[in-house]
Order: sequence, then C-alpha cells, then structure tokens
Amino acid sequence: MSPVHGDPHGGSTRRTLLTAGAGAALLAGCARSGSSGAPAASSSSPAAPAGAGITPGAMTLFKDPAYNFSGLLALGASGAGAAEVGEVLTAVNAINGAGLTAQSYVRTFRSLADQLVAPPPGAPADGQTKRFRALRAAQYYAQALFFVLGSDDPGSEEQLYKAGRAAWDTFCTLCEPAPVKANVPYGTTPLPVWFFRPDTSGTARPTVILTNGSDGQNVDMWTYGVPAALERGWNALVYDGPGQGQLLFVERVVFTPTWERVVTPLVDWLTARPDVDSGKIALTGLSMAGDLAPRAAAFEPRIAALVAMPGCVEPWLGFPPEIRKILTPDKQRTNDIWNKEVAPALPPDAAAVMKKRFEPFSAAAMLEARQGKLFTDFYTPATRIKALAITDVIGRIKAPTLVLDYEGEQFYPGQPRRLYDALTASKDYLKLTAAQGAQLHCSPMAPQLHCEVVFDWLATTLTA
Repeated sequence: MSPVHGDPHGGSTRRTLLTAGAGAALLAGCARSGSSGAPAASSSSPAAPAGAGITPGAMTLFKDPAYNFSGLLALGASGAGAAEVGEVLTAVNAINGAGLTAQSYVRTFRSLADQLVAPPPGAPADGQTKRFRALRAAQYYAQALFFVLGSDDPGSEEQLYKAGRAAWDTFCTLCEPAPVKANVPYGTTPLPVWFFRPDTSGTARPTVILTNGSDGQNVDMWTYGVPAALERGWNALVYDGPGQGQLLFVERVVFTPTWERVVTPLVDWLTARPDVDSGKIALTGLSMAGDLAPRAAAFEPRIAALVAMPGCVEPWLGFPPEIRKILTPDKQRTNDIWNKEVAPALPPDAAAVMKKRFEPFSAAAMLEARQGKLFTDFYTPATRIKALAITDVIGRIKAPTLVLDYEGEQFYPGQPRRLYDALTASKDYLKLTAAQGAQLHCSPMAPQLHCEVVFDWLATTLTA
C-alpha cells in the first residue's frame, strides 16, 4: 500500500497493519455470537490467518468461520425445537451451491423463514404445528438478520428484525401457558419482557432472568434456558435491553455500561409477582452478557445466583489489537485515523463486520449501515464498548457465581479465568470441551449440555 503522507508514525507501516491485519482478524473471527458481544468482529486476537477459527472436531458447514459458527448455532438449536436439522442442512447446501456470500445466506434463510410462517401445504396448521414453525422461523430470520448489513439490501434490516419478532410473538402466543408479555419501565423506553411459567397456579417459584448478548435474538434465549427452566418447575424471564432487539432495531437505544439500571427494574417487576420466589432469583448472561450480568449483580443484591456464559471482563479486548489501537484519547485524531487510513482500505467483508459490530453501540452507525455506508465516527461507539469493562466492580459481587469457559473460545480467550480469579464470592469455574462436542463460544453444537450444566448448578445453588 502507498504511504499516507503526514502520518508522523510512519503511514505505510501503520496503514498496512491496520487494514491488512485488522481485515484478516475481523474476517477470521467474525461470527454470530449470542453476544455480539465480542464487539468488534467477534474477533480472534491477535490477528488470525484467513480460514482460522474452525476448531478441530467442530462440524464444517461453511469454510468461512463466521458463517460456520452461525450455522452451528442454528443446527444446535434443533434440540430445543428452534430449528430442524434437515432444514438447516438443506439451506447450507443451497448456500454453498449458490456460492457463499452475505446475499446468498440472507436470501436462503429469509426464504425458509417466510415459508414457515405461511400455512403448510394441504391444510391450515393446528396450534402446535404453527407454534413450532413460528419458532423455527424466528431462528431463520435471526440467521438472515445477522448478515443483512453485508447484503445488497441493508436497508431491510428493521423489516427483517420485525419479521423475526412477529414469528417469536406468534410462538409465544401459542405456548401453553402463554408467557406474560409486559413492558417494564426503563427511562423513556420500556423493556419488552416475556415471563414464562410452568403453569398458572400462582405458586411462588425460582426464577431465572435470561440475558442475551450483543447480537442474539429472543429465540436464542429459548434455546439457552427457557425449556430448561420450565422442565424444572421454574419461571424464566426473557427481555430486550438497550442495544438489543426492539430497543436497538426499532427504538434506536444503544448499549449502556450500567447494566444494573436494566436488571433492577426487572427484579422490581418480578418481586411484585406472587408466582415468584423473591429469594430465588438467578441471573444468567450469554456471550457479551457474560460481562453485563456480572455488572448488574455487583449492584443488585437481590440476585441469588449468577452465571456468566462465558465470563468476560473487558469486551473491548474482543476486538483485534489492530482495531483497538485506532482509539486514542482524542476524538478528532481517532476519527481521522479511521476515515483517512483505515476505512478506505478495508475489504468489503471486513467493512460489513465492522458495521455489524458497531451498530449496537451507535444509532448513527446503524443508520449509516442501513444506507450501505460505513460509519465515520469510530470514537463514540469504540469508547462505549471500552466503558463496558467491569474490572473495578467484580469485588462487589456477593452472589454465588458460575463462570463458564469453552475450549477454543474465539471471542474472549482468557477472560473467563480473569473473572473467576477476581471474584471474592462463592464461585465455580467450568470449561466445556471438544471431547464433549461443546467447544467454541457458547457451545453452539451442544446447547442442551450447556443448559444441563448451568441449571444443575443453579438447582444446587438455589436450594442450598
């Protein structure tokens, strides 16, 4: 690459490092995580060679690790009824046959979801048929949603989110009993909640608050917790927080580092209900919520048990170092580096990754991405991501805590152990492994095993 004149740090060297290095790292590590959590590109760190990221023993659906991880999440969800193995593999074959691109991925999974929300051939769907077709449709819309900003129709993002949300709401309406749907006060934008119960008897029960990551959808909370809670006779609360679901894609409310301000209203709402045992409220956090949930527990004393899946203390470190070094204390200088040295040379796929990873932290970046543009203000969302660090509050956590880790963790390597070591409360650490088929971030191929581990620990902890 040609030198960037006027760069006192040696333009050619820095530009080569930032664009080539960051581009490779972003593409190698990009994946749909229940957390977009590893905010930037859910990257591996440091920069990884193209094709890295697929752990030995993990099924290879796509050669690209980003799409492969997303496909594994869909395949794994079949155990909870949130996907069908044959549907996913047929879609995978169609995408590979057409040539793997964001466009072919979005088109294929969106078409599959559209087919499922229509009545099946021959007769109208009965309640149960329609229910689980809607749940699978929610999964497939989520698959398309994750990559839509890299497709030729990025402006359809909100519409695609609403299609997935409609499928989720249809599923919920047909559950028996249907979850209580409500809006919990939060600033000027209430939090949508879905409160699942085993029955309507009004019996006070242990309750699990399921916290999503930075790019997951409600259907992921079904896969990673709702059935496991109901089968044990517990309640489960699913919600959209700032930077998630309705608040992000419709209301344009981005992530906040003070997640206790999100969880405390939820606990207030739960403890006012007679069917909640107020002394047995647990909080789980999937993907980037492995940072958010511990933050909330540090300030909310009514949390009786905490699970970080995986443990995370600094989401900013989920970005490759080539991206992190763009951020300086000076906003103008930072944005000049981004706009003049880095953004113009990013490969299209890497640019799409950056759009996706920064949108939960900047409404302006999200709206620019929907117009097919790369954001120009790097400083503001990067600063917000960096502010999610919880290193200074971990010692405040009093609730018994389970910290999960995963063999081959792509997004927060080493961070689960950092969280565990810093905890002063009662704590347990567990790494899920390739020998169990549970490797990679959030065990995409083994969500049932994942839930067994988490809920067995919760059962022991809440009844101790």
